[in-house]
Amino acid sequence: MGGVTLRWRLTLFYTALLAVLLTGVAFATLLMMKTNLISGMDRELQTTYAQFTTIYSQIELKSTIGGNSDAEALLLPARTFFPESAIQIEQLAFYDQDSLTSEFARAKSEQARAQLLTVLRTLADGTRQSVGIDPSAPIRLSDAELVSLISSPGRQMILTRQVKKQFAPPVSMRVLVTLAPVLLETSAFGTARETFAMTYVGRDLSTLTFTLAQLRSIILLLFLGGLVTAGAGSYLLAGQAMQPLRLVQRAAERIGGQNLGERVPEPSTGDEVQSLAQALNAMLGRLESSFEAQRRFTSDASHELRTPVTAISGHASYLLRRTSPSGQQQESLNIIRSESERLTNLIASLLQLARSDSGALTLTHQPILSSLFLADVARELAPLAQAQNTVLTATGEDIPFEGDPDRMKQVIINLVGNALKAGATTITLESTPQEVTAGKPKEVRLSVRDDGPGIAPEHLKRLFDRFYRVEDSRSRDQGGAGLGLSIAKGIVDAHGGRIWIESEVGVGTVAHVQVPIGNVPDLSEEDVP
Repeated sequence: MGGVTLRWRLTLFYTALLAVLLTGVAFATLLMMKTNLISGMDRELQTTYAQFTTIYSQIELKSTIGGNSDAEALLLPARTFFPESAIQIEQLAFYDQDSLTSEFARAKSEQARAQLLTVLRTLADGTRQSVGIDPSAPIRLSDAELVSLISSPGRQMILTRQVKKQFAPPVSMRVLVTLAPVLLETSAFGTARETFAMTYVGRDLSTLTFTLAQLRSIILLLFLGGLVTAGAGSYLLAGQAMQPLRLVQRAAERIGGQNLGERVPEPSTGDEVQSLAQALNAMLGRLESSFEAQRRFTSDASHELRTPVTAISGHASYLLRRTSPSGQQQESLNIIRSESERLTNLIASLLQLARSDSGALTLTHQPILSSLFLADVARELAPLAQAQNTVLTATGEDIPFEGDPDRMKQVIINLVGNALKAGATTITLESTPQEVTAGKPKEVRLSVRDDGPGIAPEHLKRLFDRFYRVEDSRSRDQGGAGLGLSIAKGIVDAHGGRIWIESEVGVGTVAHVQVPIGNVPDLSEEDVP
């Protein structure tokens, strides 16, 4: 079957549909997992910020400028509590929450706002302390980010930044930035004061990125495995769904003009396939009735015509023998007898076609040696060929096959007769083996080759139509009703073979009859009928 079969189209459709669904589920799962992981990390940042500010308020701090080593020593305990976090704090001692808000609100112009940001950066650079961050590469906010932080209601923002750890290359971090007061201890007596500060709490994204990469790989493997499984399952399910349709197809392919009584199976599926099978059976019933009526009419008409035509021919012959008709009367009686004989042959042909169409054409299968069989036909037709100065020969391998000798002889005689009517001067009967396997042919081809005028290509497809004749090469004046090839095709079809004609105008014509070998034993020449 050419093109893509329905089974494969269904398989591709369902696989593509499942692939779309799996893709959607995979992306949704990955997005949900990413969102959950980032949300979890943001909650951890908030928790770390709360814990750090609690610990930071209990540590005696000194003002550091440029990463004072004493301050770093004071912050070492904090690193012990937060080994996975990067922390940076910048004190803005000259401001509190209200003063920063009011001063930022008064800074309407770009110049005034730039001056305020410069002051904040100066304070931050002078008081910056960090844990897990390289002091020479601190986290810095851009002007737009700093403005956004000051303007936000909760004075918090989360960023993703490249942060350089101490003695390590920069890594991508999720950073929580908070602008809020922090409690400090300022004396040995534990006097506490509140100072406004910008606190950075960061967490390395490498673990999250690695987890997401693993999750993508797992989802991809599951997707590919699911796609393969779905494709195989769709193919099997499509095959099961198509099985009733294939049964209907095979049954429909077996039904022909000679077995219209057969019906396609009707699967009890309750779907369109069952409806299709019922419709096909109904159609076959109508065709069977129509064909049967046509065959019955042909057979009955042939039987009814045979008696009067025989009577007409007999009376014409009687008048010619027993009376003395005049010249014109004798000519008319000869025409009547000739036409009666032609009608008798036509009626016999119609009867044979009717029997062939109804499957009532009986065959007597016997072993036949192809070369000897063609030689017998050549000897039988030799006088007719000599009368037309035609050389008729038989050649080829002697191949045993099973068939009805009389019916097969009728086919070859018909083909040779057509070649003689076409005016061929040389006719060759050939026998060749076909589909040879392990030295044994499966079929035998009997060919009738002539050097007649040939047949135009437009006529070749219709040569086996009933009552069709090629006027240029098969003259109506030479007899025949155009049924010979139709009868020959019916006989060959009954043998399970095929017949076809190849021809080229001005070169000649070759008629091929190819039939299966059948079940034949090893033959000798004495066994051949």
